Amino acid sequence: MTASPRSESARRIAESGIIAILRVDLPVQEIIEMGDALMASPVAVAEVPLNTPAALEVITALRERYGSHMLMGAGTVRTPAQVRPALDAGAQFLVAPNFDMGVAMLAKEADILYIPGVFTPTEVQVAVNAGCRMVKLFPNTLGPAYLRALRAPMDDVDFVPTGGVDVGNIAAFAKAGAAAVGVAGALFPQPWSMPEIILRARALRKEWNAGKNLQSD
Repeated sequence: MTASPRSESARRIAESGIIAILRVDLPVQEIIEMGDALMASPVAVAEVPLNTPAALEVITALRERYGSHMLMGAGTVRTPAQVRPALDAGAQFLVAPNFDMGVAMLAKEADILYIPGVFTPTEVQVAVNAGCRMVKLFPNTLGPAYLRALRAPMDDVDFVPTGGVDVGNIAAFAKAGAAAVGVAGALFPQPWSMPEIILRARALRKEWNAGKNLQSD
């Protein structure tokens, strides 16, 4: 049986473990070059927040360049009015800092993965009741210990901690049971270079894998 687009996106995100967040104010061509560095690393899941310049144009350009080789999401999708433009641009999943029932309903109708932002157990359950089994832990200020505490009673939910994840703590998040993590600043230095992005991405991947191995021990 063929997997639905929503479940396939969730699978690919969990398989990657890292969502690269392209929150950068740069010309589209430079962002494409950043995408080339991600693919070389490889980090094949990326998110472009809608509150960054030319976000929809960037999503379209990256989809055209990488096709099925990169899973492309739209971030900061806070309202229902933002859903259709994001999907028309080519977004394959939606991420938000908040939960919005209207967005959840539209995503379900389109069979698109919606990863809403949650912080408290109550917010997690509201999202789960709306059909969201993968959620963004945001703001991610309490670290891996808080993720572990949330997962103790909610181990059927896939958490994606976002914000403040770097090479020094990504293994701890993996060990605490994160399904994936969202990474921005730790991946993209300013000024940036392709070799530096590749170096950082591979270091993050190495630590993520090490943490996952510790989780399974």
